[in-house]
Order: sequence, then structure tokens, then C-alpha cells
Amino acid sequence: MSIAEDTRSWIGVDLDGTLAFYDKWRGPEHIGAPILNMKNRVLAWIKEGKRVKIFTARATNPEQIPLITSWLQNNGLPALEITNIKDWLMVELWDDRAVGVVVN
Repeated sequence: MSIAEDTRSWIGVDLDGTLAFYDKWRGPEHIGAPILNMKNRVLAWIKEGKRVKIFTARATNPEQIPLITSWLQNNGLPALEITNIKDWLMVELWDDRAVGVVVN
């Protein structure tokens, strides 16, 4: 079984600028409006049984986690795991700052 077939595998989705509108830092309490296309993509993945995590630098501060969890709930998303750490089970990362490269 490949990692992509492992039921523990997950897709990382960045928060600011990817799942939530971001134009400038307004403080830890502010998270922008959801970006509808990305929200719908996340909901579709969940419906397909895929595991999705919010992958954000905000998670470096544990006090940010409840704010993000509340934002998810208030915007029609389930309580997803929130992290800033990737591991071998992450199969994709959707991020506004990432640069995709060809492996090796």
C-alpha cells in the first residue's frame, strides 16, 4: 500500500490566502471570509472520505487553535485537525505560497 492509499494519509490546506481571504495581517483574532471554491473543495474531499487538516503557521501559537476551530464552525466546516507540522502521511499541500516542484 502506498502512502496515498493509506487511510491515515491527509491533505493539508493552508488557512490565510487559501481557505480564508487574506490581504494583510490584522491580528490573531481576524480570519478573513471563506474562499468559496476552496471551501467547497474541502467539503467534497471530506465527503469522499479523505482526511483534511488545516496546515497553518498560526498553529505555532496554541492560543490560535480555538480561534481557527471557531472560524471553521462559523463557516460551515467541520472541526478539522489544525497543525503546522507535516509528516510522511501528508499527500498534498494546498497553499498560496508553496512552489510545486518535480520530485528529485
